[in-house]
Amino acid sequence: MHRFSLVTMESSSFSTLVCNPPQTSHNLHNSFILQLTSSSQPQTKSQLVVIIMVCLQYLLMTIFFLLGENLVADGFACNWGLQASHPLSPDIVVKLMKDNGFDKVKLFEADPYALEALGKSGIQVMVGIPNDMLAGIASSVRVAEQWVEKNVSHYISNLGVDIRYVAVGNEPFLKTYADKFTQITFPALQNIQAALIKAGLGRDVKATVPLNADVYQSDSGAPSGGDFRPDIHALMLSIVKFLSDNAAPLTINIYPFLSLYADSHFPLEFAFFDGGATPIVDGPATYTNVFDANYDTLITALEKNGFPNLPVIVGEIGWPTDGDANANPRLARRFNQGLIARINGGRGTPKRPTLPDIYMFSLLDEDIKSIDPGNFERHRGVFHFDGVVKYPLDLGRGRNLTAAKGVRYLARQWCVMAPDADLADPGVGAGMSTACTYADCTSLGVGSSCGQLDARGNASYAFNMYYQTVNQQKGACERFGKLSVITRIDPGYHGGSCRYVIMIDSGKHEVAKKPRTSAADGGVAGFVAATAMVVVQLVFGF
Repeated sequence: MHRFSLVTMESSSFSTLVCNPPQTSHNLHNSFILQLTSSSQPQTKSQLVVIIMVCLQYLLMTIFFLLGENLVADGFACNWGLQASHPLSPDIVVKLMKDNGFDKVKLFEADPYALEALGKSGIQVMVGIPNDMLAGIASSVRVAEQWVEKNVSHYISNLGVDIRYVAVGNEPFLKTYADKFTQITFPALQNIQAALIKAGLGRDVKATVPLNADVYQSDSGAPSGGDFRPDIHALMLSIVKFLSDNAAPLTINIYPFLSLYADSHFPLEFAFFDGGATPIVDGPATYTNVFDANYDTLITALEKNGFPNLPVIVGEIGWPTDGDANANPRLARRFNQGLIARINGGRGTPKRPTLPDIYMFSLLDEDIKSIDPGNFERHRGVFHFDGVVKYPLDLGRGRNLTAAKGVRYLARQWCVMAPDADLADPGVGAGMSTACTYADCTSLGVGSSCGQLDARGNASYAFNMYYQTVNQQKGACERFGKLSVITRIDPGYHGGSCRYVIMIDSGKHEVAKKPRTSAADGGVAGFVAATAMVVVQLVFGF
């Protein structure tokens, strides 16, 4: 059955109204009108009023369905990470998501400001529990109950946050964690689910565990050989059975970029969705991209172990724009445009033709995120840290990416290496080391967006990143002595890819305005009713 999402205003807040296609309403209206008009008695004025209002409502609703301006069939989903030195105002971020058609979001922690901003937004939320909290939750159901009460029940009941899932941990079985979370993840999942049930939320909010795709493998190298990793096989079956028993999905993170990053011989074209790769034939199935092959390897593992119908969510997928030779806007655009086309088309994989919910990673760059996996980790966003569009994306139906609104910046000035400074001065290296200790210099790496700078450019970039990160504090640029100077001429771009940022002023963002109810912004029901009443008044004079 087709489902459409209507955004409508009620009591100065957004709510989501899910309704059937117009033909269902057509049958109901026709039946009602037939009952009125088939009567042998003459129609009274009140009956005629009802008939006219019903006909008008049906006509106008049909027009809205045909136009499709405010009807979005399954929007996009994204991850909203908060590891930024200068985060955007949560209200601005929520408006950014709504402006770009994101109706689902995953948070890695129960940040109160983010959750408050998501209240009554119409955006469905998956709220996360960090790995360092798993031990406490696994040790006590009461701890889990307290967490649910504070971070789920409170926001649902008091602030209207549409929380649908609790993500228990994040990729806890990564081999790099050396089994640190292996024994506590499942008990934590069980306790959170028990706490949700006790809070009366067991049917509406589901507990899941976002897992890295390394929890399954294929000895044959083909999707048909998929099974869970031997060292956690029994544990995975316990988790999968528990999810199945509680009607909860398995959440998996799939990164075609990492396949390319980890293997220099990986075929580049196989990472993308646009059909440029040599197909891989696996029995009756043909694969032209690594996402389909990876996802179906998981489905095979589920089928092989008795869970062929377990729902799956893709919790993270995306392509970075900096920090590696293959992390750039051109490839990121190619990947995400193909992903969006798949989402809009609803096309699944050979084993599961229906596409699952897919959470793009990520919405925004995070400049203090760990770079242990690679420098690219701080450049995962579809948008820059300040909500500026990195590259154009066609979102479908004539829509394109829209930048954040209401962002305020520090003064338009940069700290750069002084023109007369000597590169041989030992203070240059020391100054850059200090600057990059406290600020993000990952764009200076080989193959990165600023990797082509000369020595003077490298120093200027490092000095400026430090200067901006400490909010252009008085004396910050002077920290590098006579080696640095403040300029009001942008040292970046000029035909290149390097971006010398000006940091946002977190204390001066505009407050996102709540839109008024109208036909244009989703108040369809109210508009229809009001229009019908106006026509009746014009016809009958009352």
